[in-house]
Amino acid sequence: MGAAYFYHLTRRPLEATLPMLVGKALQAGWRVAVRGVDPGRMDWLDQKLWQGPEEGFLPHGLAGGPHDADQPVLLTTAPDMPNAAACLMTVDGAGVEPDEVQRLERVCIVFDGNDPDAVQAARGQWKALTGAGCSAQYWSEESGRWEKKAEA
Repeated sequence: MGAAYFYHLTRRPLEATLPMLVGKALQAGWRVAVRGVDPGRMDWLDQKLWQGPEEGFLPHGLAGGPHDADQPVLLTTAPDMPNAAACLMTVDGAGVEPDEVQRLERVCIVFDGNDPDAVQAARGQWKALTGAGCSAQYWSEESGRWEKKAEA
């Protein structure tokens, strides 16, 4: 049984934070699916990940190619995870179902704390997932480093 980790971004943007989170998931031996809502935004994120430093290279692909199942990290807007991910990371308010939290090792919900709509959406997801009995943690970088602020 997994848990949902909420990451409230206030200091660093998604394109700086996501590689760190994905890197930790890969170190744990997990395949990762990064789920968004807009194909254009996922393409943008794909480009940002390719531009990262060589020593921090994250092997990844954009869903829709012939090798989706082989990708350690797959960027997608679809609910399915053809790469057999053990960790799901959602961005831009992409949906997460309680059964996904239960069956995966980890679900990470990454949201922009400078966007009131994103904060409201994350609050709704917290309420829905914890209400369904999922374990959850809320992490904030407001102090300059990541701190756990709540757990359910």
